Amino acid sequence: MTDYSPVAGNGSLPFTMTASVALTGGQLAVVTGVNTVGPAGAASTLCVGVAAHDAAIGARVTLWPLDGLIHESVTPAGVTAGQGVQTAAAGTVDTVTTSIPAGAAAATLLGIAITTATAGLKVRWIGRT
Repeated sequence: MTDYSPVAGNGSLPFTMTASVALTGGQLAVVTGVNTVGPAGAASTLCVGVAAHDAAIGARVTLWPLDGLIHESVTPAGVTAGQGVQTAAAGTVDTVTTSIPAGAAAATLLGIAITTATAGLKVRWIGRT
C-alpha cells in the first residue's frame, strides 16, 4: 500500500470519496461521477485532490485538498521551479502548456512548482488558492 501525505498541510483536513477507478496513493484525483473519483488525465479541469492511499474500485479513498498545501507529485516530462503545473496522464503533474494566466482561466492550473524535477521524478508544488 502506498501512503501519501502532503509536505505541508497548513491545517487542512483530508476528505473522503469513492474510487470509481483504482487509485494509488499520491495520484491526483478527478471527479468521475456522483461522489466518485479516479486518476487525473492530462490538463483536467476536474481535479479535487491527491489520494492519501491506494484504493480499489468501489473503495473509500481519503483525499488531500489542493488549495494552499505543498504537494509532491511525479512528473512524466519534467518541471522547473516557478512554472505552473497541471494534471498529466495517470494522476501525475506537468507544466501548464500555456501561460499561467491562460491556464488559470482554463481552470487547469493546480499550482506553482517550488522545486525542479526531471522526467519520472517528484516535484514539489504549492496548490492554488
